[in-house]
Amino acid sequence: MASIREQFPILKTQVNGKPLVYLDNAASTQKPTRVVNAIAQYYNTSHSNVHRGVHSLSQKATQLFEEAREAVRNYLNAESSDQIIFTKGCTDAINTVASGYERLLKKGDEVLISHLEHHSNIVPWQMACERSGASLKIIPMNHKGELEWSASLLSPRTKMVAVNHVSNALGTINPIQQIIADAHAVSAAVLIDGAQATPHFAIDVQALDADFYTFSGHKVYGPTGVGVLYGKRALLEKLPPYQGGGDMIKTVTFSKTTYAPIPFKFEAGTPNMAGAIGLHEALNFMSEIGLEAIASHENRLLLYATEELSRIPGIRFIGTAENKASVLSFLVEGAHPYDVGVLLDQMGIAVRTGHHCTQPIMDYFEIPGTVRASFGIYNTMEEVDQLVRGVMRSASMLV
Repeated sequence: MASIREQFPILKTQVNGKPLVYLDNAASTQKPTRVVNAIAQYYNTSHSNVHRGVHSLSQKATQLFEEAREAVRNYLNAESSDQIIFTKGCTDAINTVASGYERLLKKGDEVLISHLEHHSNIVPWQMACERSGASLKIIPMNHKGELEWSASLLSPRTKMVAVNHVSNALGTINPIQQIIADAHAVSAAVLIDGAQATPHFAIDVQALDADFYTFSGHKVYGPTGVGVLYGKRALLEKLPPYQGGGDMIKTVTFSKTTYAPIPFKFEAGTPNMAGAIGLHEALNFMSEIGLEAIASHENRLLLYATEELSRIPGIRFIGTAENKASVLSFLVEGAHPYDVGVLLDQMGIAVRTGHHCTQPIMDYFEIPGTVRASFGIYNTMEEVDQLVRGVMRSASMLV
């Protein structure tokens, strides 16, 4: 653990005169020095625009960019690197699919999403349905924050099921393998929002049989502004492009444009080369630690934090699913989550407060929001103890 933490200089930061305890990893993880150095080295030694350039720097930048694509393919166990599309983030990836499906959907078709979705996997599908005339249907949840999945929610009219792998607000790990199998039985496609899954455990898109899988670089110890859309080749080839411009074309005349093959059809304009290279290094970092080791460490933190926080009078956990990733959402009776968050910050403890871009979840529980502590590979049991002491002190001041 000491060697891992040493790679994150920001963890030595002091906040309000206290050592930083960073427990906001579900919002964004911190970056190891090797990721920052990889980005700096690219800009210092190899920067040029990619693809089609014949000079040496362009060739080098293209090589690094495409090596990053291959690294993502390997990380997800995709069949081919041309199924890996670089985007601005998970939100952009979902919008790419939703925008394409908007032109494929028609009145009477149905799109199925869940009650546990981040706004990024709600709003794009609302827009697609409003514009196409399709209907938006919701997978319900229960008081534990688990989906009440049933194949009866599907019908021959279902064209898309869009669901997250892990809830960012509650940490619930959803039964996506069953959802995918049931959806395919009625010939529906499935998009999995993997933003909160990829930091915590290994993903195999071929084993899952996912049609689309998305994630963000900044959740997996990589840079902001870069994300990934994986898709099955036949569906990507069928999907119309999201944006037009350079690099996504094959030929352009004033009468007609023909598009480049995948993945370039969906990568209009100059891509975030530095972001992709930084993401490559972040995935290397995670792979070297080992996804099983990461999952085991974070699960120990989750179990310990749950046990210790439960001892505090008035604590109420929001989201008590049997199968969870390392996210804890809670309230302190009589205290507003924002007030708890502000007091914790005064103690150097960074947590997230609010609705976490999941307002339908908060409406279900009839609460304004929660305090959310989310753990990453560099967090320690001692930091959990500091969180517990901080929540106890906040409760004594507010209640």
